[in-house]
Amino acid sequence: MKKRIGIDVGGTNVKIALVDENGKIIYSNSVPTYAKMGYEYTVNNIKQAIRDLMKETETDSTMIDAIGFDFPGQVDYKTGVVKLAPNIPGWVNVPIAQMIEDEFHIPTRIDNDVRCAALGEMKFGAGRGCQNFVCITVGTGIGSGLVVNGQLVRGAANAAGELGHIKLQMKDGPICGCGDTGCLEAFASGPSIVAMAYEYIKGGKATKFREMAGADGEITPYIVAKAAEEGDPVAKRIFEIVGEYIGIGLTSVINLLNPEKVIIGGGVAEAGDLLFDPIRRTIKDRAMTVAGSSVEIVPAQLGNSAGVIGASMLIDG
Repeated sequence: MKKRIGIDVGGTNVKIALVDENGKIIYSNSVPTYAKMGYEYTVNNIKQAIRDLMKETETDSTMIDAIGFDFPGQVDYKTGVVKLAPNIPGWVNVPIAQMIEDEFHIPTRIDNDVRCAALGEMKFGAGRGCQNFVCITVGTGIGSGLVVNGQLVRGAANAAGELGHIKLQMKDGPICGCGDTGCLEAFASGPSIVAMAYEYIKGGKATKFREMAGADGEITPYIVAKAAEEGDPVAKRIFEIVGEYIGIGLTSVINLLNPEKVIIGGGVAEAGDLLFDPIRRTIKDRAMTVAGSSVEIVPAQLGNSAGVIGASMLIDG
């Protein structure tokens, strides 16, 4: 197999990588998204980044099998159109695959960012050898990619895998970024950790994460995790609560799909056992016995590279 290009488009940066048949990144770089300049500006930046990659690696279009993109938001895998990327203003019904194919004459595919991460983990990471697994990322939001019988599940409208919008509460509750209430993402993502930390500080009590925030007082999930690692009881309890919520959401998925593994990545998951232990306990206590006892809850292996690696393999996925 020839080499492939994987491209991860985010709100701040676009990551690009040349990937070989073993999932090894040969070359990588990033360029600013400059979303406020409009999608045309970003597309031109991406085209230039592809040209720069080819120049740096001494390759041309005849030496590259495919180009793959991952995007946050709603995409149409079949038509290659970005329907809506909420964190990248202006990306509405953009036919990015056709635009890149017309420029470089290389087959181009696109998909959702977490589905690409799931594909990367399936081929080269924690999902190798698994026929049925769920891959989730916990960060600013909660997303998921589903693999059933060795195939990515995209759904009738290419919108499958919205684990973050499983409803945990019938009425009221925190408002989610989707506009609804009661979503898992509103209870258990990075912003939820920060909100809980600030809520505690409002009571005027001292905590390690308040001390660690420094002069500007800005608290991040990373700071709360570090405070928990140092024994701060409030920070530890915050991660217990978040882990319980994620465990409840995953329990529904495990009961429904009976996966072999749940693979968890994303920035918040870097807290490790602070998050994983309450997730595992909740699933053990709440999932149906057969499905719950047969699933492994494991960390993702490919880290921030999962998206570009998976995107590079979309033409097979």
